[in-house]
Amino acid sequence: MRLLFLGDVVGKAGRTAVTDKLPGLIAELKLDCVVINGENAAHGFGITEAIYEELLDAGADCVTLGNHSWDQREALVFIDRAPRLVRPVNYPSGTPGRGAALIEAKNGAQVLVVNVMGRVFMDAMDDPFAAVEREVERAPLGRVADAIVVDIHAEATSEKQVMGHVLDGRVSLVVGTHTHVPTADHRVLSGGTAFQTDVGMCGDYDGVIGMDRAEPLRRMREKTPGGKFEPAGGPATLSGIIVDIGANGLATAVTPLRVGGVLAPT
Repeated sequence: MRLLFLGDVVGKAGRTAVTDKLPGLIAELKLDCVVINGENAAHGFGITEAIYEELLDAGADCVTLGNHSWDQREALVFIDRAPRLVRPVNYPSGTPGRGAALIEAKNGAQVLVVNVMGRVFMDAMDDPFAAVEREVERAPLGRVADAIVVDIHAEATSEKQVMGHVLDGRVSLVVGTHTHVPTADHRVLSGGTAFQTDVGMCGDYDGVIGMDRAEPLRRMREKTPGGKFEPAGGPATLSGIIVDIGANGLATAVTPLRVGGVLAPT
């Protein structure tokens, strides 16, 4: 099977890139499953039910979140009726929603999607490694799940890389999100797990991590409070990773995807 993971969708520019380009990519690249990180989709902060449905209509099979999961307060309510919306699995017990979902892909395959948040330079969370281990043990690759995708939403590159090595050979893909800049280390690890430290974002790279650059530049130079961050509105680059997965659920090939905007296309 062939799976596409798209990085953090930032604001209207990112959503427009997804809705305009994803349906054609699904047909052209013969994609069986599409997972999208949508935690910045609502004006750069969180997600709404309407946007969640918009991403599914564009061809997403599952949407993951991160540290902005609850910035739109309606997410606390609608997430329980959104079976393909996955928030970090290591939120405390009792948090609304789910941290993992076993979804049916376009080709009928069963795909386990796990979302987890890192702890280094991030909010205090439960142990990300133990939380992911529990989900993988509940739906092991080759017995319950035909493929397993782990989105580690984290700041530190080292923490993301440790997660890749911990899960190597037991999941199909470990991919980093959150920092919005694609890294050049996409590869298949020795045990057969596809990995990339950060997949980048679906947003306007002419801003600052997807935000209009005026306010971040002012804050960093003047060190005083000011206006709100606003998403950059220029043409967005669709940034993702394509993984070819064999019958055993492990990766056979990995290819970066960049379409549109200011980054060099792949």
